[in-house]
Amino acid sequence: MTPPGDPDGANGASLSEGAKRASFTVVVVDPQTPGNVGTIARAMKNFGLSDLALIDPPPLPEGGEAYGFAGHAREDVLPNAREVTFDEVVENYHTVGCTAITGEDARRHVRFPFRTPAKLRDSLATVETDTALVFGREGRGLDNDELRRLDEVCSIPASPEYPVLNLGQAATIVLYELRELFLEDTQLPDVERERANEPDIERVHDQFDDFLDAAGYSGTRFDRTRTLFRRVLGRAHPTTREAHTLIGVFRRAADQLNHRWELVEKYDAPEWPATREADGDKGRHSDDDR
Repeated sequence: MTPPGDPDGANGASLSEGAKRASFTVVVVDPQTPGNVGTIARAMKNFGLSDLALIDPPPLPEGGEAYGFAGHAREDVLPNAREVTFDEVVENYHTVGCTAITGEDARRHVRFPFRTPAKLRDSLATVETDTALVFGREGRGLDNDELRRLDEVCSIPASPEYPVLNLGQAATIVLYELRELFLEDTQLPDVERERANEPDIERVHDQFDDFLDAAGYSGTRFDRTRTLFRRVLGRAHPTTREAHTLIGVFRRAADQLNHRWELVEKYDAPEWPATREADGDKGRHSDDDR
């Protein structure tokens, strides 16, 4: 059951040469609020889907509430939505029923086992089958009789005190998590992470050492702080620009502190911090502080 107007099953996205992509259809069962249908249509357009199927929908007049919520999806996704029956969906698609209420174990297998949207994405990425993502009505979702006829169950992790999401919100979250299955590109630039080279990273550490020395750190205190900073910077993977900026910041800070100590010594002013002379006399690697 290939979506009308989408003969290659690509949901409007371009296919690489010789590649085959399974189609994805969004099915909404008995929606009560036109605005939710419009919200779902908009989410579909956001994440690269075009085939919307409705079971027992409310009237959706052009210019009405659904069109107001649909954004640019009012130009294609929403007006091209088609009415289908539940039987047609079950007979022609691999079906995934979305529900907020799941079973706790296999004793209630109608709603168990289930997958989160992220786990569902990983599972569907390994198969080529036309798939229907089935969402239920606003008031009570999909009932047990409907879920029994569907192939898989998907549920969004949420607070146990209030796990039921608005229908449009739930569909948006699921489509976002599955977007890699049907969206080849996004508006975000394709930029690989640039990490500074190791000599620049080590220059940051050398300059940080100079800063610690100028700040009066020594002995164990010095060693522990420089190790802590090495761990923080190691997790951060700074870019070349970031590394050079840090080098400049620590160099300037060390110069300012050293100049301050020169003024203290020249004018015999009260020391700041008071521990500078004692720490400075011990040196960075004093055995007394280890």
